[in-house]
Amino acid sequence: MNKLISLISAVAIGLSVSVAVNSSSDAAIAAEVTSRIAPAGTLCMSGQGCAAAPVAAAPSGPRSGEEIYNSKCSTCHATGAAGAPKYGSDAWAPRIAKGIETLYVSAIGGFMGMPAKGMCFDCSDDEIKVAVDYIVKGGQ
Repeated sequence: MNKLISLISAVAIGLSVSVAVNSSSDAAIAAEVTSRIAPAGTLCMSGQGCAAAPVAAAPSGPRSGEEIYNSKCSTCHATGAAGAPKYGSDAWAPRIAKGIETLYVSAIGGFMGMPAKGMCFDCSDDEIKVAVDYIVKGGQ
């Protein structure tokens, strides 16, 4: 019987302490929950002061073959990645021998490991041709 009374007393004291601790930290818990469910960012619409980030200017005209090569093609053709013939190497000779139109078709449509347009998604077909011309001149 003494053990039962001791157990009941211990449980009652534990519950009392738990209720006292919980009631004193309710404000802290509410603040923590509020901070956790707060939005991660804010929305900024055009015309608002927070939307003053500069917009990148669109190209004013067609780019040169060298510009396109340096910004796109050189990723693979400067290093020979995925079997790409290196710029200025003898590996271009058999490709050049097939004719410039064949090179254009391969560059625009993709060839073996090279995806279409070499993944230059903002390049026009004419810009790809100019880049091919630039690479061919370097391979002769």
